[in-house]
Amino acid sequence: MTGTLRDPRTATIEVDRPADFDDFWAETLRLTEAIDPQPQRVARPDLSTPDVAVSELYYTSFQGVRVAAWCAQPTGPAPADGWPAAVHIPGYISDPGVLKSWARRGYVTVDLAPRGKLRARGAVDPGYPGLLVSHIVDRFTYTYRGFYADIVRGLDVVAGLDEVDASRFGVWGSSQGGGLGIVAAALRPDLVRCLAAGAPYLCGIMDCTRLTRSYPYEEITEFLRVHPELEPQVRETVAYFDGLNFAPAVQAPTLLHLGMRDDVCPPETGFALHERLACPTRLRAFDDCGHDAGLAWVGPEIERFLDEHLREAAR
Repeated sequence: MTGTLRDPRTATIEVDRPADFDDFWAETLRLTEAIDPQPQRVARPDLSTPDVAVSELYYTSFQGVRVAAWCAQPTGPAPADGWPAAVHIPGYISDPGVLKSWARRGYVTVDLAPRGKLRARGAVDPGYPGLLVSHIVDRFTYTYRGFYADIVRGLDVVAGLDEVDASRFGVWGSSQGGGLGIVAAALRPDLVRCLAAGAPYLCGIMDCTRLTRSYPYEEITEFLRVHPELEPQVRETVAYFDGLNFAPAVQAPTLLHLGMRDDVCPPETGFALHERLACPTRLRAFDDCGHDAGLAWVGPEIERFLDEHLREAAR
């Protein structure tokens, strides 16, 4: 990396994989799937246009938490097999948006909002900062357990929409959206057909506390400064949520993009993720970019990448 003593490509990132990692997530999904999601669509004609129909999508997830998302799709009748789905996952402090441009390109586009965002704040609202260390000393009560389940359940709900062709299902996002995309593709390998992940957060979590002093990872550093005796419990908990432990289960072709000067999600962890992905992967690393991960340049490539797997592959 030009101008620094660090070489993110050669860094060693270590994450222990708990022996019961798969069992923990199988049980989490079982508990989630035991709850009727009760999906509901609420049309928003005030936000719609002649060519894009906008709605709010609600569903019930893990622990009975009701969450919401924005949905945008082309107006008019869907093709016989349905529209392809492009699901976006927002970042740590970002709320989802209405992605009309993707609907105009022929997708049912949903921007998911796990608990703590949009209309789920009444049920769960750890704050930002705050989320990363919310109940962090116990994997069973760690707030991110529900976050991960919300994303997976959201994919299930979107796949079940009448106008969606569930055989053409893509996911993309950056930062927390990139990290949760890895989780979603790992836990729903039969559904996710392609994934674009930028500056993936929640990868190499404990190593990030020594590689950066930026938030959100600084939340853990501050927590352990006050509670140093709890480091073993924290380390044990986050191992169940680390994207590097999910990576080997990802089967979907993946476009991974990183900023080599990222001080939020250190690029070392992005390269470690790349090493652990066994799926077909394109890696784009931008030397002079930070946490944006080169979005200005890679944005059109993300569109082409999803088109390649979700639209052109169907021809």
